[in-house]
Amino acid sequence: MPTFTPLQEETNIQKLIKDTFDADLPLSGDWGYSKEKSTIIDSLHQGMPLPQLQHMLTTIRAHIEMNITQEAENRYGGINANEKAREESKSDVGIFNKVTYEITGIKEDLYNAFIKEYKEGYGKEVFDLNAHFQRRKEATLTRKVIHYFEVSHIQ
Repeated sequence: MPTFTPLQEETNIQKLIKDTFDADLPLSGDWGYSKEKSTIIDSLHQGMPLPQLQHMLTTIRAHIEMNITQEAENRYGGINANEKAREESKSDVGIFNKVTYEITGIKEDLYNAFIKEYKEGYGKEVFDLNAHFQRRKEATLTRKVIHYFEVSHIQ
């Protein structure tokens, strides 16, 4: 299984996310690889549940790790994050969420070929939908990652 290099410490994670994804998110801190380097959520947009924002941030981190910072032949597409576990801890330092995610993705060139095959074949009698999705499943990389969030400002 390929290993992905943790993202370098960022002086302004909010600006990097805004510049790269055009998402204006109320946060600071780091990429959340440890409690000491948590992603700090400063506030929530009205109507946005905390788990939704945390999922978005983890997905952004995964896209940077698995696609944006990779050479073309090592990039992944179809990247998805699914929450598997959540723990909250409180200390004199603050309130923290340790969230475990399963991240999945397929090598980008292969992913694009699967999408093309599906679009061209779907609805045709000769297209074996089950075989298509079995091949996609076999080509999928699955990673377990932990993302630490400091949530003291919103609780």
